[in-house]
Amino acid sequence: MEVLGMMAFDGVFRSRRVLVTGHTGFKGSWLAFWLRELGAVVGGIALDPTPGPNHWAMLGLDCDDRRLDIRNAAALEAALRDMRPEVVFHLAAQPLVRRSYREPIETWSTNVMGTANLLESCRRCDSVRAVVAVTTDKCYENMEWPWGYRENDRLGGHDPYSASKAGAELVIESYRRAYFAGSDAPLVASARAGNVIGGGDWSEDRLIPDLVRAVGKGEELEIRSPNATRPWQHVLESLSGYLLLAERLMAGEASYAEAWNFGPETEGNRKVADVLERLREQWPGLRWRVSAGNHPHEAQLLYLDSAKARSRLGWRPVWGLDEGLAATASWYREWLGSGRACSLEQIAAYSASAARAGLPWAGA
Repeated sequence: MEVLGMMAFDGVFRSRRVLVTGHTGFKGSWLAFWLRELGAVVGGIALDPTPGPNHWAMLGLDCDDRRLDIRNAAALEAALRDMRPEVVFHLAAQPLVRRSYREPIETWSTNVMGTANLLESCRRCDSVRAVVAVTTDKCYENMEWPWGYRENDRLGGHDPYSASKAGAELVIESYRRAYFAGSDAPLVASARAGNVIGGGDWSEDRLIPDLVRAVGKGEELEIRSPNATRPWQHVLESLSGYLLLAERLMAGEASYAEAWNFGPETEGNRKVADVLERLREQWPGLRWRVSAGNHPHEAQLLYLDSAKARSRLGWRPVWGLDEGLAATASWYREWLGSGRACSLEQIAAYSASAARAGLPWAGA
């Protein structure tokens, strides 16, 4: 893995000081781990993870691990000045739709003001050259269209989570125009990915973590919206897009400092019930039922159009839906059986698949 990793992404992360906010979370922990394998000097800023199994703790990654709230502007700015990152990946967020209904002010303050604080800290830290701020596919005003949303489509949101991520996108665009337009300013891009799956996710009210908990207890899985359609993709798919985008920003290519979608092929846009049927092949004992009662509004139909990333970045998915689901199930089976995280093996397998597919970022 080391040889392949060092060649990937043109070696741009080797010995670079890289900051990941939200590194104790699901996607953040995978990203920090991959960056370490790419030779980066990794630092992280995040809250303590929620009690229970935690991917970050399993990885045992040795890095500059700082626990602070991104809503604390002074502490965040002091941390960046001390860490002096060259590249920043901003993933810290309140990422759950149903929790956003229960805690709207926390959601708005974390996702909007936290993003503003991070960008302001980057503006005041002269070491920063590139920022990739991660939002979500749910930042679009959902019209229940049967085609994919493009980067220039209208932003918005019904629930506080979706709307706050649309707000974060406006903050990013404002900072890009008002403060990061100069020739010596950091290049800032935003990244919008689909419904991400993969090992190490134990978030509440998400399909795969809920499934794993149910399987572990021998219980029936309760689902809310079996006919809701989402763009499903393995976590490494979105992360490869973030890393490729950062590589271009680090090369000083200002035309890439804008918004980008990273979604699956059309085959990955599937109903919840379809995904469960495919997962039953991995867990034959899987049983589920539709929960009764009323639930807060959630979008039913959501697609991403990633043509821009394919044509301009040269990015495209590596694993199809079945491969992503198989890797996810394999990770959790390994953990349930031995308590071990096979994340390194899966990064190696994914990178090898990308190299065989001839994707330049993989060092092919």
